[in-house]
This record gives sequence, structure tokens and C-alpha cells, in this order.
Amino acid sequence: MERKMLKKIKIGVLLGGQSAEREVSLRSGAAVVKALKSRGYTVKAIDAGPDLYPVLKKEKIGLAFIALHGGHGENGAVQGMLEIMGIPYTGSGILASALAMDKEASKKIFLYHGIPVPACRIVRQQEFRAKGFRLSAGFKLPWVVKPATEGSSVGVEIVKSMDAAAKAVKKAFAYGNAVVIEEYIRGREVQIAVLNDQAIGGVEVRPSLEFYSYKAKYTAGLTEYVIPPKLDIRTYKKAQEAALSAHRALGCSGATRIDLIIDDQKKIFVLEVNTIPGMTETSLLPKIAASAGLDFPLLIEKIMEEAAV
Repeated sequence: MERKMLKKIKIGVLLGGQSAEREVSLRSGAAVVKALKSRGYTVKAIDAGPDLYPVLKKEKIGLAFIALHGGHGENGAVQGMLEIMGIPYTGSGILASALAMDKEASKKIFLYHGIPVPACRIVRQQEFRAKGFRLSAGFKLPWVVKPATEGSSVGVEIVKSMDAAAKAVKKAFAYGNAVVIEEYIRGREVQIAVLNDQAIGGVEVRPSLEFYSYKAKYTAGLTEYVIPPKLDIRTYKKAQEAALSAHRALGCSGATRIDLIIDDQKKIFVLEVNTIPGMTETSLLPKIAASAGLDFPLLIEKIMEEAAV
């Protein structure tokens, strides 16, 4: 959508919501609202609660900028409602959003397209509770245990014993009925940003904690960000190619952030695709965009220009 058209309509920034990532979403949304106002757009911050449909109608929203993280805001549900209402929105469509949010489904698609991922096993709650169930994965400890349908590293733990693994799996079921047990790969954590079907750069994250956890992500000073990543040119190019392949394999659009691990042999593994990257002061997409010459307001405008109609 052209900027001239965007200036003529009211933009609703959808934030908050009811997922485990609500607080992060409120911060992302507030930053987006501030940036849009600085550029002279007509904007309304909308906390995406159960009354989202009537609020959108009442406010006569012409475009929805989705700043929701996790839950219905990122799994395709809100996207489906907006399509029924005929309201253009930022980011990926229904199917791509749902696939990216479901780590089991996305891993299957990556494997189909020959995109390397860590070995993993899915454990379902009914299976876990069954009499005689024994936790196993088919690969050695340590493991990464994570909910199958959450982001921002919510509920993620690295476990080094079977007792710790069982406890972590049980805790992860608080976020859904499926849990991913993933091979732990020691290596560099690199995030690549894709904007409007182009890889625009990346960042290497070096957390002071054991891994890039929720706390490390959203507490200033706990993580060092290296832009661009300290990789040789060939490996960095391959990382960007892998990220773009993952983005395209899921059918994503707009802005995404792809999480990678690069091991000591320079082998690249795709962990996940984030279809609504964070927009907080510590978020990675804005950092990468800035290194590519896009200030925060311009990044927001670029995202809106590719909004789904």
C-alpha cells in the first residue's frame, strides 16, 4: 500500500493481547505507535482483547499493524478475522502465521525443503500422562525443551539429566498440549532479518546467561549484540540464504526474524521463524534494520507498504 494512501486512513496498532508475551507486545506496540505519530500518521493503539472485532469496526480502522506476540495474534487467528473484515494487515498471512507458530509443523516443512534443523522429538500431553511412559528422544543429552506453540523463549529450558528433562516437559505443558525436545547444538546464535522477501542483515547474540532466554532477551545489559555477526563472508552469506529459504518455505511475508545456530564446523541449523518480530528497545529486527540504513520509523513504513490486502 502506497504511503499516500496510508496517510489518508486510520492505522490500528494491535498490541497487548492475552498470550504469555503480552508485556513484550505492549512495549512493541507502544514503540510502533510513537514512530507512526512521528511520521504524521493517524494512529490508534488497540489492546487486542475479546472485543477486538467491535473495536476495529467502531474505530473504522483502515489498516492493522499487528504488534502482537504469541497466541491468537501470531498463530493466524487474528489474521483470519482481519481478512473476513476486509482490513489489510501487516506481516504474514493465515497459513504462514500458523505454520511458523507451530514448531512441529514448521520443522516438517523445513525438512521437506532440505533446510537443516536440529534433531527433535514431539511429546504430547496425553502420551506423557499415559501409564508406563518413558521419556526418550533418540539423541543424547543435553536437550532443549520448549513449548511447541510459544515464542520469545517462553518456557524454554536446557536440560542435562533425565530428571530435569521430565520436570521441564511437565512445565512446558502449561503453554500447550505439545512439547518439543530438541537436540542441543553448541554454537553461535545468529538471527537474520528478512524484510519484504530480502535478507537485510543479521546479528550474533552473545547472552551472559546459558542461552538466549526470555530474561536475556528483554533485560538490558544481559546480552551482547554483534552486528554484523563475526562470521566469514561465505558462512554469513549461507546463513542469510538459509534464513530466506525458511521464510519462503513457510510462505511468509513482510518482516520476519529467523533464529539460527551455527556450530563449530560452520554447519547452519534453522531453529524457527518469527513472523512478528519484537519492536522493543532491545529487539533485534530494529537493530539489524538500523545497520542496513533503515531507521525505526522507516522500517515501520516499509512493513506497512507490503501489508496484505
